[in-house]
Amino acid sequence: MDIIALVGALAALFLIIGISEPLAERLRLPFTVILAIVGAIIGAVALYVLSSQYVDSMNPVLRRLLEVPIRSNVFLYVLLPTLLFQVALMVNARRMLDDWVPILVMAVGAVVVATVVIGYALTPFTSLSLAACLLIGAIVSTTDPSAVVSIFRNIAAPQRLTRIVEGESLLNDAAAIALFGFFLTFVMSGVPDPSLQEALVIFPWLLLGGIGVGLVFARLAIALMAMIDRFPRAQVSISIGLPYLTYIAAEQFLSTSGVIAVVVAGLTLNLVGPGRLTPTSWSYLREVWEVLAYWAGALIFILAALLIPRLMGDLRMNDLYLIGIIILAAFVARAIILWGMLPALSFLKLSPQVEPPYRAAILWGGLRGAVTLALALAVTESALVPPAIKREVGILATGFTLFTLLVQGTTLRWIIARLGLARLPKLDQALSHQVIAVALQNVREDIAETTREYRLPKEVIRAEAKRFAERLDKAVELAETAEEIADRDRITLGLVALAGRERDLIIENFREGVFSTRLVDRMLSDVDRLIEQTRGGGRNEYRAASRRSLGYGGWYRLAVWLHNRLRWSGPLERMTAERFEILLNQRFTLGELHAYIDRKIRRIHGRRVADLLHELLRRREEGTDSALEGLQLQYPAFAEEMERRFIRRASLRLEAREYETLFSDGLISRELYATLLNRLSEQRARVEARPRLDFALQKDAFLRSFPLFEGMSDTQRRQLARALRTHHVEPGTVLLRKGEVPHCVYFIASGAVELERKGQKLRLGRGEFFGHIGLLTRQPRIAMISAISHTSLLSLDETRFKRLLARNRSLYDAVLHSAELRGVRLDNAAIAERPLGRA
Repeated sequence: MDIIALVGALAALFLIIGISEPLAERLRLPFTVILAIVGAIIGAVALYVLSSQYVDSMNPVLRRLLEVPIRSNVFLYVLLPTLLFQVALMVNARRMLDDWVPILVMAVGAVVVATVVIGYALTPFTSLSLAACLLIGAIVSTTDPSAVVSIFRNIAAPQRLTRIVEGESLLNDAAAIALFGFFLTFVMSGVPDPSLQEALVIFPWLLLGGIGVGLVFARLAIALMAMIDRFPRAQVSISIGLPYLTYIAAEQFLSTSGVIAVVVAGLTLNLVGPGRLTPTSWSYLREVWEVLAYWAGALIFILAALLIPRLMGDLRMNDLYLIGIIILAAFVARAIILWGMLPALSFLKLSPQVEPPYRAAILWGGLRGAVTLALALAVTESALVPPAIKREVGILATGFTLFTLLVQGTTLRWIIARLGLARLPKLDQALSHQVIAVALQNVREDIAETTREYRLPKEVIRAEAKRFAERLDKAVELAETAEEIADRDRITLGLVALAGRERDLIIENFREGVFSTRLVDRMLSDVDRLIEQTRGGGRNEYRAASRRSLGYGGWYRLAVWLHNRLRWSGPLERMTAERFEILLNQRFTLGELHAYIDRKIRRIHGRRVADLLHELLRRREEGTDSALEGLQLQYPAFAEEMERRFIRRASLRLEAREYETLFSDGLISRELYATLLNRLSEQRARVEARPRLDFALQKDAFLRSFPLFEGMSDTQRRQLARALRTHHVEPGTVLLRKGEVPHCVYFIASGAVELERKGQKLRLGRGEFFGHIGLLTRQPRIAMISAISHTSLLSLDETRFKRLLARNRSLYDAVLHSAELRGVRLDNAAIAERPLGRA
């Protein structure tokens, strides 16, 4: 095929894509179904023309255009990596990682169950071997849920359900391709069949090897993109090459899963990229990939549809029966997952509870598409596969794909409407009347001001005012006669709206450069979790999700273990710095939400609900302030640097606004405006660098503020800082047990501990210390000490503590005083007689 025919074919395909999308919207059909129908028609016409008597007299260019060669590698190496990478790049990766168990089980389990059920269902009705039937099952097992996901988003389906369905689509292609390759070897002539032992080695390598390749290539690409941060188009160019190089390296050089490698590369860029690229570059990169994926998705469907007439050319009546068996078996396999595996995951709290109407929608929305046709085409292209198997695979896979597109795809919206999923919930219906009434009242006030400004004729104003008043009266009447909304439901709706506004503020501050790029995704994930849990459980879940966002996750606990056990402080320093920045941003965001409650929520839900929302918001602010204060007390120097950085970023945002206003008012030229913005960008790049949190330096700053060590010289203080070990503990951690003899003394840097002795409890907070009495008396403890909050401690071993005690009068007096408070008498002479050395 020459270049002219190739360019002509691509131009024609893009023209078809441009026409098909508005046509699909007008016909209320999925975009992919329209593409499949148009492609099948074009393929049929091309096949008819090329086999007719007019082919010899046809223009050579037009003939080459109709003979466009479509191979399976076009789908697998050109279009599929683009689609997979874009989906992995756009998903909320942090929230998807929360649901990795149901996603993985659904993706792999659904493919395996479909392969087995379809394979064994075909075996009694065909002369093909079991391996060939299982091969067909693997080919048709992968689904394309884009249509049902799109509709779920439009009908406000549970976000977690939509996320699981979308995550499943990322991985089921990899599982299907792996099973396809395994069963293909059984039907190929002259190729030895793999053993079970080989399969047990191959499948883990496909998974782990794909993950490794994706991680390595993505990290290299991100490092290279970070080096050229002033060239966003160059960064996008690198990102475009990333999925193709990753796929080729995985498939051709390492014999691992290219699909998994591309998905992992996309997820890695999704998670790490925002912290290494500027906000403008990251937004530009995502926009480019949205366009590329749109083209790739459309091309993959229309090119696959062009193959349908060729693959179905030898259709017989018996083939229709076999296609019917595949259809029934596929529904049974999907039902096993939706009514068997999914409820089991819900019972184990690993998946959300999915209502039967949503399960039915997922069942009917399991369309097959380009990947199925590409795998079938790969079988028909293989010279090692017997002709009988080629024929059956091509016809059965294509026939089943046609059924899902033409029958399921065209009726999916109707099915969803019949299931009642397209209707607003009763609560939203009742609320809609009040929202309309409040909105029209606000509009009436604004339109009155507008008419005065434009000095419109009074007759026109009176006529329009009368018409608007009638509409407003009708809306108020509907609101008054609507079903009463319980306060509990109003509180839930108000909290959801409040969390939605919080999300908008985070995005606004990110775009204006106030919030750091590296942390915005995490903050948005926390808010999405807040919205999701509040929808399901009201204010109790709102409180629980708020507390979770202030808590410490598993990665933080791992970092603490590395610090406490292995003395590796790097991960904990980084995560503590990120936590401080997030808390600072959260305090800023929460402070702006009170005005939103008074301005918006109070008008719709009333004063009582608004007051309760204010109270819930104040509790969140108190929790945030408390967590932030603990870090400020523990790391005062770092806290000061971070607060200075926050002020500088806010001032740069305000300065940029002033320049925008001057430019929009025509007071400065475009050239001057661009120059000012460039200067601001340079200053913002310098401010963007976060101060490094160094535990060693922060210990020295902490000791300066500790009253017990005020009299020490700088040299002595530095020596003590080196000797102290930092410990981070969670609430409930037992620090000293009854009967133990302490071997070190603990100074409380932040948080609080509780001492329980003979039924009495004593709390110790920042600046206090414990363990010294047992260490000096060498007597087993008669009290237990445990942390009652997230606490940071500084420990000093016995030898160094005794040296410090001999040289520090303040500490000596504090030890005696604390012993008296606890009813313990220390012998001053005995303490003084202990061997002393340098502090």
